[in-house]
Amino acid sequence: MSRERQRTRARHASRAAEPRGSPQVDLDRIDLAVVRELQTDGRLTYETLAQRVGLSRPATRARVQRLLDSGAVRVVAVVHPSVRGLTASAHLSVDTHGDAERVAREIAAMPQAPFVTLTAGQRAIMTELRTEGFDALDRAIEQVRSLPGVSAVDPLISTHHLKDPYLIAAEPSVNELDATDLRILDELERDGRLPFAELAERVGLSAGATRARTLRLLEGGVVKVLALVRPELLGLGYLCGFAVRLEGPREPVARALADWERVSFLSACVGRADLVGTISAESLGAVRATLDAMRACEGVRGVESWVHLELVKERYDLGAPAA
Repeated sequence: MSRERQRTRARHASRAAEPRGSPQVDLDRIDLAVVRELQTDGRLTYETLAQRVGLSRPATRARVQRLLDSGAVRVVAVVHPSVRGLTASAHLSVDTHGDAERVAREIAAMPQAPFVTLTAGQRAIMTELRTEGFDALDRAIEQVRSLPGVSAVDPLISTHHLKDPYLIAAEPSVNELDATDLRILDELERDGRLPFAELAERVGLSAGATRARTLRLLEGGVVKVLALVRPELLGLGYLCGFAVRLEGPREPVARALADWERVSFLSACVGRADLVGTISAESLGAVRATLDAMRACEGVRGVESWVHLELVKERYDLGAPAA
């Protein structure tokens, strides 16, 4: 393969997780430090963030605003699924007749589908569904199956999530939410960094009362605020999905894979596989090495994999209106 063809393929692969129309943004060392802090806590004050990245408060604020304005970074509130009643989920492999992109965008229009990609592999589309119970999940799967152009749907039903950066794993310690709490959650889903003063004005409370309620929701595990970043901006522009079949107990293998840095998502499931997940890596060689290591794990009987070519939708703040 010529060097020019290699460079062309690399450019295409580096956009594997980039929604169509996303701007190109170059992040320097300090930008990356800002992003990583916001991935941990999206509501860090500018003062705290400035101290951690070694800039002045105005310079830090300008950096954050530039990242947000570019669309490369979004700071959102992710509400615990139980609060929204989203107790059932599945990963669907979808095959199509003809235009897969059209079908993928129809699936992406479904509110039950937070994640949709076009893929290279046995199937043309991969999507995740999250619904209010298994009856609703069954209806959503049938809705996908009935879309014009869909020729096959192969679901993996999740039993529990083992690693998910966009999911609060523990059950919330705050059990009773009133209408004002829910309004706060709605507003944070629209803008995770909304200042307390503006949030107070929107929900009709004093700034102090609003701050106290918001901290109660955050500390009680009802919601977390974090930055969503395009993976290629972090040097992880190669995304590969995988489904693992096991020949023994699931827990040892699941625990081992969840500890791997390049495994960014992992879920236990029932269907054609026992585990389903995502590799986020810096190169195709790193993807291949991770898959080889996975196949070599004791207890693994087989690994199916697919490459995510284009991210059509990634939106886990499901209570917020679509952009």
